[in-house]
Amino acid sequence: MPTPPNATLSNTQARDMASLLHPFTNLTTLRQTGPLVIDRGKGVFVYGSDGKDYLEAMGGLWCTALGWGEEELVQAAAEQMRKLSYAHIFGGKSHEPGIALAEKLKEMAPFPVGKVFFANSGSEANDSQIKLMWYAANARGQKGRKKIIARTKAYHGVTLASASLTGLDAFHKSFDLPFDFTVRVECPHYYRGAEAGESEEQYSARLAASLDATIQREGPDSIAAMFVEAVMGAGGAMVPPRGYFEAITAVLNKYDIRLVDDEVICGFGRTGNAFGCQTYNFQPDSMSVAKALSSAYMPISAVLLSPELVEIIEEEAVRIGGLWHAFTYSAHPVAAAVAVKTLEIYQRRDTFGHVRKVAPVFQARLKALAEHPLVGEADGVGLIGAIEMVADKKTKRNFEAAKGVGTKCGQFCQDEGIIVRPLISDRVALCPPLVISEAEIHELFDRFERGLNKTLDWVRREGLL
Repeated sequence: MPTPPNATLSNTQARDMASLLHPFTNLTTLRQTGPLVIDRGKGVFVYGSDGKDYLEAMGGLWCTALGWGEEELVQAAAEQMRKLSYAHIFGGKSHEPGIALAEKLKEMAPFPVGKVFFANSGSEANDSQIKLMWYAANARGQKGRKKIIARTKAYHGVTLASASLTGLDAFHKSFDLPFDFTVRVECPHYYRGAEAGESEEQYSARLAASLDATIQREGPDSIAAMFVEAVMGAGGAMVPPRGYFEAITAVLNKYDIRLVDDEVICGFGRTGNAFGCQTYNFQPDSMSVAKALSSAYMPISAVLLSPELVEIIEEEAVRIGGLWHAFTYSAHPVAAAVAVKTLEIYQRRDTFGHVRKVAPVFQARLKALAEHPLVGEADGVGLIGAIEMVADKKTKRNFEAAKGVGTKCGQFCQDEGIIVRPLISDRVALCPPLVISEAEIHELFDRFERGLNKTLDWVRREGLL
């Protein structure tokens, strides 16, 4: 029997509960608390219908890089909507914003890019990557190369195909997923995965050897590609150990397996460089971007393909009469115009340089939280990071999942006027807008620490620590 709605909900909350199906939400809890209804935003703050301000420490969903209320993006959307509100690129059609954005992405890309394919979300981009990897394999006559390697705790989307790559059980339950083309390898999380006395480089070498063994077991000629995130996002906001990408790319090159770089979260400055692969020194064969591509002001994503992949894909399209993959809103002119303006702003204001300037303050405050009685790990890079709360710091023992400590922390933080993202294993992520100032970083962590201390008090009252 469903939990009845809380009778004290506001009219707006009650209307929400009667009409909206909320994703990524504990629906039982939601029926008691109601949603936080956001009315407006400015800079790094959003303002609720409850009259409170909230420091948005997640940049929405890892995406609102320029913060809220950026008038130049509003103007770019309005001007394009008046000029050409919609156009598609099917059947040989095109338009200036789509062309300009593709050109700009080719110019910015940290690897040789032949052409760009547009979609509307990170999930759609990664779904397209899977299809295009299969398409290219078939075109090469490698019809057996259909398996895709992805890592435990990876997040690559929620479409049927991309959710199969996502390495989080919650995204598979009751959906009959994952599909069997996915080959799962270990999550590179040094805090949880390293053996006693093992250095980060040794851990990376061991993971590379395990990857090699997995490829041998599956058969190298059965694998088309491996998908990676430079920093693993929804799986825990975990940075890779030193030497990891150098070690695994050597293995992939050995077997001619393509590397797909999912930059949906890390792309456009999050780690202090334009792309996460630059921070971690690897070169992909293709790349997915979304989120900060338009600072989330309009839905848009892109697949950046190497010249070799473009050539083989186009040859196959000529052979069979067309490239039969697209979306109605691919390269939507309004979204593309906003994205072009977003990339221009990043360059003109040196947004990535700003991230490098303030990141040491962010990381110092983050890593200092490792001393907190609840925190086992506190780590990150640039303007992204996470803490992991544990029941025993010495043994790294987690709290029982059913106790919902991470979720409770998220609610206490919200009470303190900060929006964070509770993830699996009682990890809590922080990923603020790239425009955040040093003073706002300190305000972020002051509020976060108050929420964390309330969580500690609650944990003690419940006898969990």
